[in-house]
Amino acid sequence: MAGPGAAPPRLALALAALAALVAVKYYRDAEAARQQELALKSLGSEGLFLFSSLDTNNDLYLSPEEFKPIAEKLTGVAPISEFEEEETPDPSGETLSVVAKFQPLVMETMTKSKDGFLGISHVALSGLRNWTAPAVPMSMMLARQFKAFLPPKNKLDLGDPWWIIPSELNIFTGYLSNNRFYPPPPKGKEIVIHKLLSMFHPRPFVKTRFAPQGAVACIQAVSTFYYTIAFRIHAEFQLNEPPDFPFWFSPGQFTGHIILSKDSSHVREFKLFVPNNRSLNVDMEWLYGASESSNMEVDIGYLPQMELESAGPSVPSVIHDENGNVIDSRDPSGEPIQFVFEEITWQQEIPWEEAAQKLEVAMYPFKKVSYLPFTQAFERAKAEKKLVHSILLWGALDDHKPLSASLPMPGSGRTLRETVLESSPILTLLNESFISSWSLVKELEELQTNRENEFYSKLADLHLEKYNFPVEMIICLPNGTVIHHINANYFLDITSMKPEDVESSIFSFSTNFEDPSTATYLQFLKEGLQRAKPYLQT
Repeated sequence: MAGPGAAPPRLALALAALAALVAVKYYRDAEAARQQELALKSLGSEGLFLFSSLDTNNDLYLSPEEFKPIAEKLTGVAPISEFEEEETPDPSGETLSVVAKFQPLVMETMTKSKDGFLGISHVALSGLRNWTAPAVPMSMMLARQFKAFLPPKNKLDLGDPWWIIPSELNIFTGYLSNNRFYPPPPKGKEIVIHKLLSMFHPRPFVKTRFAPQGAVACIQAVSTFYYTIAFRIHAEFQLNEPPDFPFWFSPGQFTGHIILSKDSSHVREFKLFVPNNRSLNVDMEWLYGASESSNMEVDIGYLPQMELESAGPSVPSVIHDENGNVIDSRDPSGEPIQFVFEEITWQQEIPWEEAAQKLEVAMYPFKKVSYLPFTQAFERAKAEKKLVHSILLWGALDDHKPLSASLPMPGSGRTLRETVLESSPILTLLNESFISSWSLVKELEELQTNRENEFYSKLADLHLEKYNFPVEMIICLPNGTVIHHINANYFLDITSMKPEDVESSIFSFSTNFEDPSTATYLQFLKEGLQRAKPYLQT
């Protein structure tokens, strides 16, 4: 019989099991540390860096699949993917000629160019400087490969988006490793997108390091036999290879459309491109050391052209006469036979702008609020007698680029767009009482110096007076007068504090919402409305 101070048998067993688990974990951690130390001694820091970039499951062993990028590099032979083995060319199938057009990044648009790239080694930028033309100027593809763009059976309404490649990341899952050189083998619907992007550069990553990843699409138009599919893709490229350190090149987005038959046997038209309508449309990051925690440089720049376009409709690779006999693809004079395609009569369609907006909202729920161009926002605010809710950033708010939107810096636009800006109370108040806009600092600096319109120049000037890196949230009157503003770093700092530690005169926490970020941003907006009352009532 146990004494009065003895623990019950079940509790003793539980404690013993817990102690065993702790001991096992301690042993495994110690063993992992020992293996890591041995690897460092064997390979050195740079060798271990390269090894780790291939060791995707971090078990300190390279499987054949993990070693494959090195094998392909050394032998110059890439094995045929499972998809290509299954998709043997159909003699009666059609092929599509796709042409790549590419103009390299304008180096002078990088902020680092202002001091002549001082302190940046030539090696770090070598992959960028050497990328001056598409890797594959023209490619012949099977029409049936574009089946990946067809809608699922439950997404046949115009503008109803679906995911071609689902995003697997969000603000809670974090982001993928920067320490990688070679893309993982594409699977399923990733394969055709990987093949298309490989026309630009041999190392595309169809799943980006940062959210939102993937590709989304919707039907823009429908006829009896055809769809027009609008799509948006978030992808990036690795420009460097060992022994150099990684250099990531991340266009803001790829977008475009495809007109294809409902059975995917024929592609009438295909176009994919990086939008170039804003002054900055690419983010770049590069490492300066042999570990994940090494220093990283970041910059933004302008890419004039990056697009793929079909040279014409897909055509049969083999031509048959009415009796099924194979005939020559050239006429008696030796000229290629010209195909005549029926005109497509669309039964239903929506404008491109509407389709693009549907895709944008699918990627970014915060865009359920319309964010107008800077000057247009003030014109609308004046007409509707509302305040302007403006977000001023170094980089874009609605591109997947990590520079201003995804780097794990406390004031990143990514944190804002994935938390407060997409919360239901904020969406409701913004739609009811504000006209919203976001702007690049560079764009407002250009507008500030444009003396052709003094009013727009003054608007930009008033905004830039209040801006602090990296993101500034501003509430102002239709005439540009700023009545409230807060820097994103400070905002996120105070929302991470306990309510009792925050000065009540600055912001007060509401008890209506559990999330302090939402409560505080809601308070910020309401205080702006309160301060504006004397102006809006006149």
